[in-house]
Amino acid sequence: MSVLRNGLRLRARIVLAFALGGLFLSVLLSAITYSVTRSTNLDQRTESAERQFFANAASIQDLSLSADPSYSELLRSLPQVAGGSPILRDTDEENPWIAPALTAADLPSSLVSMTESGDGAFRMRYDRPDGVSSLALGVAISNTNVSYFEVVTLSELDGNLSSLLLTLFVASFGTTMLSALLGVWASTRVLAPLTSISSAAGSIAAGDLSTRLEERADPDLETIIDSFNNMAGSLEARIERDARFASDVSHELRSPLMTLRASIEVLESRRDELSERSQAALDLLSDDVHRFQRLVEDLLEISRSDAGSLDASFDPLLVAQLLQAVMRTTNHLDITLNVGQGSDEALVNGDKRRLFQVISNLLENADKYAGGATAVNLVCSNHNIRIEVSDAGSGVPTDERNLVFERFARGSAARRRGSGGGAGLGLALVAEHVRLHNGRVWVEDRTDGLDGSVFVVELPRFHE
Repeated sequence: MSVLRNGLRLRARIVLAFALGGLFLSVLLSAITYSVTRSTNLDQRTESAERQFFANAASIQDLSLSADPSYSELLRSLPQVAGGSPILRDTDEENPWIAPALTAADLPSSLVSMTESGDGAFRMRYDRPDGVSSLALGVAISNTNVSYFEVVTLSELDGNLSSLLLTLFVASFGTTMLSALLGVWASTRVLAPLTSISSAAGSIAAGDLSTRLEERADPDLETIIDSFNNMAGSLEARIERDARFASDVSHELRSPLMTLRASIEVLESRRDELSERSQAALDLLSDDVHRFQRLVEDLLEISRSDAGSLDASFDPLLVAQLLQAVMRTTNHLDITLNVGQGSDEALVNGDKRRLFQVISNLLENADKYAGGATAVNLVCSNHNIRIEVSDAGSGVPTDERNLVFERFARGSAARRRGSGGGAGLGLALVAEHVRLHNGRVWVEDRTDGLDGSVFVVELPRFHE
């Protein structure tokens, strides 16, 4: 049973339980029906045969009192039950067996021995040499050397029982199928609330936090529905509160950061007047403020995405030109840009600023954690556009390939380089912006057998 529990889905287990239940009950009822019917019919057949047998034996007894009994004529005139035949054994005659239609071979020898050596009547079920199931009855006629027998064939009864057995088998099969169909219907009814809960949970996981389960007039489901809806409401409120907090904090930080940035620019303009130690401190301060400003901007962008208030502007863009602009602006002109055949005119309907940030973040990620990008490939099909950023780093472990796109998540490569490499928002923004364009982003191994990873961005191709 543990194999069934682990190997079959809940719906299949419900259907199987109904089918097995129907099969068990139908087989049990069929066995009882067959047994009772067989016993009843056999008893009735035996009782009828015995009644006629003893009446015929009395006629034989009366005839034996005559001076010259003619048993042969009497045997032909004796009434018989359906399938019955008489046979008589007279040991005073040279040919002791007398029968209109039977021979001595049609009787079991054990019954003949018991009848001639004992008192009373005997009965035996057996199969005749021709394979016919039969019932034999025998009795010794008192004060004579005559033994009277009757053989009643049971083939008709066996045929009826075989037909009944076939009917019961068909009925059992039909009952099992109906039970299975009933199980399908019952499982559909039982699992319908679970299907609704699963769909609602999937919608919430996809970002639709307003999803709720519909109320049902069922006391057994009311508690589950209320608990789920309360959980979804609490989750929505918590996420909105966290997003609002991040957005408010980011907005509050922008003003002092702008003041700091302006002050640093003033100091940069008078850099020659500063001592060497002060210049080094100014450089450190400028780098940290720039990194802090980038972090604040990323937090604001993610907060807008969570709130659904992104001011995206979609226009047809030449992807090859966009890649060239990104590499030129970010000083990555030393990286090879491979544009596939027919890909130089490929268009994507997108937001230029956000797609620019997607590519620049991937290049920056390669600079920080993989020693820099080695190539950027543009491959287009009729429906999709693939942008591949390859590096020659240590690669991304399989169990981290989804984690690296989570917010504030940093892979093992980033952890090995210390805590100053980034806040873990760059790839999270990549995933958010690609999702905004109905695309996908993932990490895979290099196909040329070298060490490193390939970050792949797939976007729908735009056709004018």
